[in-house]
Amino acid sequence: MAEPELLISVADYARAATGNVEKGVLDYFEGGALDEITLRENTAGWERLKLYYRVLAGVDNRDMTATVLGQPISMPIVVAPTAFHKLACDAGEIATARAAKAAGTLFILSSLSNTAMEEVFAQAASPCWFQLYIYKDRAITLDLVKRAEAAGAEAIVLTVDAPGLGTRERDTRNRFRLPDGLRVENLAPLGKGQMPEVAGSGLAAYVRENFKADLGFTDLDWLCGSTRLPLVVKGVCRGDDARRVAEHGAKAVVVSNHGGRQLDTAPATCEVLPRVVDAAGDICEIYVDGGVRRGSDVVKALALGARAVLVGRPILWGLCVNAERGAVEVLSILRRELDEAMLLCGCTRISDIGRWLFAA
Repeated sequence: MAEPELLISVADYARAATGNVEKGVLDYFEGGALDEITLRENTAGWERLKLYYRVLAGVDNRDMTATVLGQPISMPIVVAPTAFHKLACDAGEIATARAAKAAGTLFILSSLSNTAMEEVFAQAASPCWFQLYIYKDRAITLDLVKRAEAAGAEAIVLTVDAPGLGTRERDTRNRFRLPDGLRVENLAPLGKGQMPEVAGSGLAAYVRENFKADLGFTDLDWLCGSTRLPLVVKGVCRGDDARRVAEHGAKAVVVSNHGGRQLDTAPATCEVLPRVVDAAGDICEIYVDGGVRRGSDVVKALALGARAVLVGRPILWGLCVNAERGAVEVLSILRRELDEAMLLCGCTRISDIGRWLFAA
């Protein structure tokens, strides 16, 4: 009898997840837009960056603690908002919230969750934030914001790179939709919990039917004036956009291309990050997601100026393999690798990490 695979890396969890969920679900979690060029480049971009480490740096115990919007976290690796966690495990988003709590890091709940935000935030620890799309009906959007405030969310993360859904050919071929018994739970009380029955992707049809396609800065201004919570804008790809977003009230931006799921051939986030930091890092916090698979990737992101790194697919792979425990283990792997990379680079604290790592 073969020995079970030893799961010691994010890649191990990605491989193990393949045998634990059906193909349509795995394609939904892993797929990107069109030819998936940006999807691949997100990961390859981090791999291409080289670290010019220091020696004889006198590094002993490493301090990985950080803050996001003034809230302490145990490490600058946080849980990105991703949809439909009950496709990965029965406990869904509650398992993810508990994993982030165990890791002592930020949890961001997707508005497209299979579990109502009130149930999830009741199991989460601070900090916990709520991700939002703007619906065509502003009353729906406002209802979500007010519920998130009441449920204990500590920031609103507005996704701005999805006025429509990029064509995800895997989902189209698989006719992706939520199985019977699962809904877009946060929207169910508002009559928006079900995906339409269509020939292609049910999610794409849902977005066309519900999301505001003509998003503009007036929407950002409206949202800033509609909540007492700080606003984070996710999906920024340009330095000038980042600065303008901050000038309109955002306290932070996430450099993101939606995991390569929107505009294919958009640049890898590692290419965009330093430009955004240079353009807006003096007036807001900058985070990044996309393709992070190793602790050394986290070091590279921090060296380019990010305050924290969001991870999405690795958490989903962990959930697919072993539910909450799997997500905890994925976060532990990334923590261990970050600690090792800091030691080998000659960095004792997060603040020691800088662009000097890219030049000898």
